[in-house]
Amino acid sequence: MSEMTINLKIWRQKSIDDQGGFQTYQLSEVSEHMSFLEMLDVLNEKLIKEDIDPVEFDYDCREGICGSCNMVVNGSAHGPKRLTAVCQLHMRTYNDGDTIVIEPPRAAAFPVIRDLVVDRSALDRIIEVGGYVSVKTGAAPEANLIPVEQEVSNTAFDYATCIGCGACVAACPNSSAALFTGAKVAHLNSLPQGYPERKRRTIAMVDQMAKEGFGDCSNYGECEAVCPVGISISSIAEMRKSYLKAVL
Repeated sequence: MSEMTINLKIWRQKSIDDQGGFQTYQLSEVSEHMSFLEMLDVLNEKLIKEDIDPVEFDYDCREGICGSCNMVVNGSAHGPKRLTAVCQLHMRTYNDGDTIVIEPPRAAAFPVIRDLVVDRSALDRIIEVGGYVSVKTGAAPEANLIPVEQEVSNTAFDYATCIGCGACVAACPNSSAALFTGAKVAHLNSLPQGYPERKRRTIAMVDQMAKEGFGDCSNYGECEAVCPVGISISSIAEMRKSYLKAVL
């Protein structure tokens, strides 16, 4: 079946101070070839024609790179498909007559701005306190000046693929940002360029994570299960080990 009717139950909230609630919509002639966000675009076109405020949702690249499309679909961050950001989710995943519940990620550190849009600047502030390597300004150094073992390079790149979408926070029962923070810490700490600042970086980023109101990690593993780029919870173990060494 190339076209279907989909029932949508979407969280609507006018502002950060509004209580908000779910609204139901029915959308017919949904093509199985549409992406999930294209389906929402069609819904918004319909709402605008009916003089109803469109549903606000975040997006940018629509290629699973930017991490903006951090909505929760049927109770799962980024929807039902593993290693897939919601912008890469297609309507062929669903069947005619299905009901899809769409809501923002729920976390105290992610206040809802409007509808499905949340403020994720808490993640930015974690990066600001230590997610970088200090270098002298001037000409860029030669790329091969500091040798990096292939295994180390591969590990650092695996952690660096984190797109900061916040799915890990949405999935965690404690609303922990340990997977995000762990990936950023382990990425830089594993490279020789990041080694000199590893203690200061680790303490600063972990402490900032706590200040932002994120919960602690209890090893549920839900974060790894929903991560659209497959960040391993080994990054959390690396962060904890680095933090312990740094404070001692």
